[in-house]
Amino acid sequence: MTRKKLLALLVPAVIVLAIDQITKWLIRTTPELQNKVLIDGWLQFYFTKNPGMALGIDVLSTPVISVIAILAVTGILIYILRNLDQAGVGYLVCMGLIIGGAFGNITDRLFMGLIMDYGGVLEGHVVDFIYFSLQIGDWTVFPYIFNVADIAISCSIILLLLFNKRFFITQKAEEESSEVPEDVTPDEPTKQEGII
Repeated sequence: MTRKKLLALLVPAVIVLAIDQITKWLIRTTPELQNKVLIDGWLQFYFTKNPGMALGIDVLSTPVISVIAILAVTGILIYILRNLDQAGVGYLVCMGLIIGGAFGNITDRLFMGLIMDYGGVLEGHVVDFIYFSLQIGDWTVFPYIFNVADIAISCSIILLLLFNKRFFITQKAEEESSEVPEDVTPDEPTKQEGII
């Protein structure tokens, strides 16, 4: 069971990390994709480098954000591994997607400054390129640019919120239903039977 649970955690994480880094590499190295309309008025690729946090929040320096991100993900991973026996498979898949997405963005923070020759380790900016360009009048419905890692993290959080009872309670219910008292069997008469 532990092996199955580890796979439920690690396989989604590795898949997300791989897809995230491959798509970012394609965007960085293919100029014609860096500003390309996919669905006119709705969706486009728009290559950008985010030095701050999610949603363009930029209140701390890039190295500080990088260190905080690494410590946070390491803490989450340690917590998950310590509580692996109590975790349900659905929960682990979602957490795997979150871990994979987080490591995708952390990889950018660690190495993108060196790769693109504008900084050192921990000074890298996260590569973002997916942009919903839908506008109502002068108002852009979703003005933020994001990447595959962000999608994995966001979808996982939504799934955890929607199905939290199923993900967190099912495991406990299964354990309780599998527990059978050792000293009483259904066919065994009690001491009270036969006494008038």
